[in-house]
Amino acid sequence: MTYTVIARCPETSRLGVVIATRAPAVCNRCPVIVPHYGAASVQLIASPALTQLCGNLIGQGYSAAKVLANLKESDPHIERRQIGIVDVAGNTAAFSGPTANGFSGHVLGEQFVAMGNAVVSEDVVTSMASVMTNRSDLAFADRLMAAIEAGTEAGGQADGQFSGGILLYHRDNYAEIDLRIDRAENAVPELRKLYEWYRPLVPYYVARATDPYMERDDHWRARHIS
Repeated sequence: MTYTVIARCPETSRLGVVIATRAPAVCNRCPVIVPHYGAASVQLIASPALTQLCGNLIGQGYSAAKVLANLKESDPHIERRQIGIVDVAGNTAAFSGPTANGFSGHVLGEQFVAMGNAVVSEDVVTSMASVMTNRSDLAFADRLMAAIEAGTEAGGQADGQFSGGILLYHRDNYAEIDLRIDRAENAVPELRKLYEWYRPLVPYYVARATDPYMERDDHWRARHIS
């Protein structure tokens, strides 16, 4: 009951996942990024153990296809899963188990997977894929946000979207962006508000990682952001 984009930026090598769903706290269960190696989401009927295994396999340097093959072999309930993977080279792999209450499927694009299950129609997935394919004018994180909004505008889930998040890594071993809405009536618009507030602070927190004497974030914001 989730729709998601997993991607690698060809220009910057950033790895990102953006996700929305009806259930609460989706970012606690489904997305995983292993810096320098790859990104994935394990959803439909989420399995934290399977998500952890997915991350471990990615971290061993396995290709997206090999990670997916291993997950299929290890999970006796694979038909109840939807899995999308992008590896360090931008290779993609995905599996979409069937759902009885809506569309379940995926699109493999250039260094991205767009996928959804229990969404109102295929348009949810193809709309996200279209943004990822055609909006290269947008910065990577902006493109991810625009993609999840496009999926929402195409109908999302019939029961609504009550949680979501965006996770993005660059060259470091910690997240450049890790924002989530765990419970809200309209999670995607709330995620957009949080993203717009936080985005100007990204360079501040990147710099502060190596300079512990920087001023407070609110003081920095007042001086640098009009």
